[in-house]
Amino acid sequence: MNNKETEHYRQALLELRYGLQEVATSAAENSATVELDQSRVGRLSRMDALQSQQMALENNRRRELQLQKIEGALKRIDKDEFGICFVCGEDIDKR
Repeated sequence: MNNKETEHYRQALLELRYGLQEVATSAAENSATVELDQSRVGRLSRMDALQSQQMALENNRRRELQLQKIEGALKRIDKDEFGICFVCGEDIDKR
């Protein structure tokens, strides 16, 4: 893989990382603790809030996993190992 292609992938990964970090910042309020005060919130509303909280937590988990993969790819670019399978050592097809 030549330097131009590697730089293209680096920029794409940096943009993706930035986008995921922005989403994480804006989504922090969705995973906040759910109020259990029954005088303020009905049972069904509370159940809906709990479900939304769990969905937000799962989205956060997936986003963190994606960010870890991006960081790994950026490290491989820095070590000139990007585009090579770290299991078998063969070149990865660009498609």
